[in-house]
Amino acid sequence: MNSPRVIPIQPEPAQDDGPEMVSLYASQAKVYPRSVSGRFARWRWVMVWLTQLFFYGLPWLNWNGRQAVLFDLGERRFYILGLVMQPQDFIYLAALLVIAALSLFFFTAVAGRLWCGYACPQTVYTEVFLWIERRVEGDRQARMRLDAAPWSARKLGRKALKQALWLGVALFTGFSFVGYFTPIRELSHELALGAFSPWEWFWVLFYGLATYGNAGYMREQICKYMCPYARFQSALIDMDSLVIAYDTRRGEPRGSRPRKADPASLGLGSCIDCTLCVQVCPTGIDIRQGLQNECIACAACIDVCDDVMGKMGYPPGLIRYSSGHAMEQQLPRAALLRRVLRPRVLIYAGLLSLTCLGFALSLVQRHDFAVNVIKDRGTLARQVGRGGIENVYRLQVINSTEQAHRFKVEVLGPPGLALASEPGLSVPATGIGTLALSLTLAASEAESQRGQVLPLQLRITRERDPGDQGAVETAITEKTTFVVPR
Repeated sequence: MNSPRVIPIQPEPAQDDGPEMVSLYASQAKVYPRSVSGRFARWRWVMVWLTQLFFYGLPWLNWNGRQAVLFDLGERRFYILGLVMQPQDFIYLAALLVIAALSLFFFTAVAGRLWCGYACPQTVYTEVFLWIERRVEGDRQARMRLDAAPWSARKLGRKALKQALWLGVALFTGFSFVGYFTPIRELSHELALGAFSPWEWFWVLFYGLATYGNAGYMREQICKYMCPYARFQSALIDMDSLVIAYDTRRGEPRGSRPRKADPASLGLGSCIDCTLCVQVCPTGIDIRQGLQNECIACAACIDVCDDVMGKMGYPPGLIRYSSGHAMEQQLPRAALLRRVLRPRVLIYAGLLSLTCLGFALSLVQRHDFAVNVIKDRGTLARQVGRGGIENVYRLQVINSTEQAHRFKVEVLGPPGLALASEPGLSVPATGIGTLALSLTLAASEAESQRGQVLPLQLRITRERDPGDQGAVETAITEKTTFVVPR
């Protein structure tokens, strides 16, 4: 009997649907931070109040009849309390930038992203906008339900109110920013009349809408992708820097359990896996996965975790400020703090202290007027009278005070050198005065100095005002040369 013949069935060839499209953009799930209370939350709000009272209030302070802090770009003068800065004082701006950089290095080496968590404008305005959002729409679950609900009069009203409040805060922020460059009382008058200049309109709207977009919508995206600090902070911290850390040894294995249950008998750690640390995080990360670039060190997870530990009857500190070495070696708090004062931190502290000291001393010793002596390059020297030699200079005096002053000029140089022009000039308040100086060398002295360049000094003294008995004369000495032709 012949066995049946088996005919293999060939699979049909797969259809070629063309190249597979891969999206280079992955949409981000919206982060709904939960409200939190605790000691670090209170510190964060203290910084919000301090920074915003300073930012919004400083332009309204008066000093000697003018705005206390004003950066007058049109007149090229910066008024900072009693100081009047001119363009040649930009060295102080460079010094401030160096101090800011050293401060960033120092505080990052000590405790990571403290700046980001408590004083960064992005963090501060996000806190303000979140507070408005919670007041209008409710806390995390209420906001999520509202966003998922279909549009209705209630939803439209709440969304419209939130947007109006956000825009109000943002535009007032832009107005206050421009108030540092245009006297804010004049700006208020222009606002009432609707008479802003084009540049004032531009900067109020630009800064206001940037605040509205960054704090209202982009939020954690700024911290994750746009801020460079998240990228280079890893070069500034080490295993002894204080950072937000989850105690894996104590917390794992995590799992839910009754409140009165003994976790050891259940084979569980202290973490009950409530995910509240994730829900309160403004950047939406899980700190239990270790330190991440996105962590801004706001310590919201510490506050909420300590609250949960207290309700469970466990000791606080499952999430806490610690260091990599302290977590690995289970160091006590005293040893942890001792290791914070390591060479890197001490070097940063020393450089920062020296820079601040030098900056303060330079401000204390700074003259309230400056002098420039410019020699006439067209005619280095010429003969006058009976064999005398004349050199011409242009003297420029910059008055950095808010009162007009008179300045006198004296010549300190070789014998026979005399001042042949007006010996003084008056300079208006915060103004610049120019004086043409003519110096002559007597013929008897010129004959023996042929072909030489003689060093000399010009002493410019600010005369004391007759009505100001307590004032003292201050002087600046500038070096220059006197050319004697062959």
